[in-house]
Amino acid sequence: MATGVALLSRRFRIPYVTGLVVAGLAMTEFLPSRVGLDSSLIINLFLPILLFEAAINTDISRLRSTIKPIALLAGPGVVIASGITAAVLKFGLGLGWIPALLVGVILAITDTVSVIAVFKEVPVPSRLSTIVEGESLFNDGMALVLFSLILKVNAAGSITVAEGVQELLMVILGGGLIGLIAGYLGVGLYARSDDSLSSILLTVAIALGAFQVSQEIGVSGVVAVVVAGLVVGNLEIAHTVSASSRITVLSFWEYAGFGVNTFIFLLIGLEINPEILGRTLPAVLLGVLAYQIGRFLSVYPMLAIVGWFDRAIPLRWQHVLFLGNIKGSLSMALALSLPSTLPGREELIALVFGAVFISLVGQGISLPWVVRRLKLTYTSEVQQWIESLQSQLMTAKAAQDELENLLKAGVLPKSVYEEMRASYQVKIAAAERSLRDFYNRRSEQSTTATNSHTKLDAIRRRLLLAEKSAVNDALRKRILSEEVVRSRVQAIDQQLLDLEDD
Repeated sequence: MATGVALLSRRFRIPYVTGLVVAGLAMTEFLPSRVGLDSSLIINLFLPILLFEAAINTDISRLRSTIKPIALLAGPGVVIASGITAAVLKFGLGLGWIPALLVGVILAITDTVSVIAVFKEVPVPSRLSTIVEGESLFNDGMALVLFSLILKVNAAGSITVAEGVQELLMVILGGGLIGLIAGYLGVGLYARSDDSLSSILLTVAIALGAFQVSQEIGVSGVVAVVVAGLVVGNLEIAHTVSASSRITVLSFWEYAGFGVNTFIFLLIGLEINPEILGRTLPAVLLGVLAYQIGRFLSVYPMLAIVGWFDRAIPLRWQHVLFLGNIKGSLSMALALSLPSTLPGREELIALVFGAVFISLVGQGISLPWVVRRLKLTYTSEVQQWIESLQSQLMTAKAAQDELENLLKAGVLPKSVYEEMRASYQVKIAAAERSLRDFYNRRSEQSTTATNSHTKLDAIRRRLLLAEKSAVNDALRKRILSEEVVRSRVQAIDQQLLDLEDD
């Protein structure tokens, strides 16, 4: 089923997750009974898997370089979007403040899966992609904390501002602490075992364990899983396990994330009831308008503030961040978890489901077109020429390596080997000479200098990461002392942050 949807989605140029939702909606007519979307299963199992998979693949050095816009969008941005959405729903539909605020928070959550799927089809600057991924990581945590806080206010009747802020800080900081403990605890365990299967089981235990422990003691499980995933991805896997084990673990999590997303978005389509959607369409459309207004008034002002103390976010990037607020499975799971005593609960669930469906189909299909029209990435003739030379280098050297293998295996006589190797060497020498001359001239022409500087920064970043991996490996093997390695790693991290981000 998923394979067929993937093929059709590619054929009709629509996002894969949007195709899954539409396929699920079409399948409802052929099923004998409706398939229930279990909110407990999504929140306690699927959510930790998705969060951990995203965090474990996040480069913390790039995340740090974009932390200011991410913090503004995922912090005050979520609060503003939730409040404005709630206000529109309260006065537009006559809801009480508590139901309106709950729906406002639910519709403030963004789903990064759909947006990143678009970015795979239409290339965007990596800094923009990092902001989208980072915001989604922390956006979920902030929204869940606010959701729980509003439910406590509903249960208690009232709560002071000071108590609310204290509760907010305790939940977030507590979750971060649990995540750090769970993540760093794995360092010692990794050092004792380099077995791939054990590493996979350990990461699963870290993800699910951090979430459940946090939920039990009343702190944010989302924050705990995100922090644990960042620690594992950037400290444990990168520096304490072999390359083969690391690839195995990352491949497992990539497959797990893909499988969970496929299952969830298909279930979303199965859960949507066309008849109820038709009856509640006016309220649903108002809900869509409400969260778009909230997103608009949170994205543009917050990112305007970024320019005061950090590199400004281009306006075209802001358009993508505004239009890319596609809703997903977590919004539907939270809607299903609304307390049964809440007035108008069924209508609120229908409102959220309808808004999520319209978001996934409408924004999911239109976003690739918008991103293409914005022309976020421009590849100049000079950049194309550079990449052509780099591809010539890569292919020629790969062919030389294969010739070496054929010679050692006795397939080729040495005379033929030398003749063929020499022909490839001519291509390598020509490409290397052209690239060397180009980089040596980069300071003479300002435009060319900018292009080559960006290209060299990407190369420098890879070299610095290789240096960082080497010194950490030397520490693990007791070749260098911890003090020397710590000092060197700090210097490398600073160099990484100083590089121009694209």
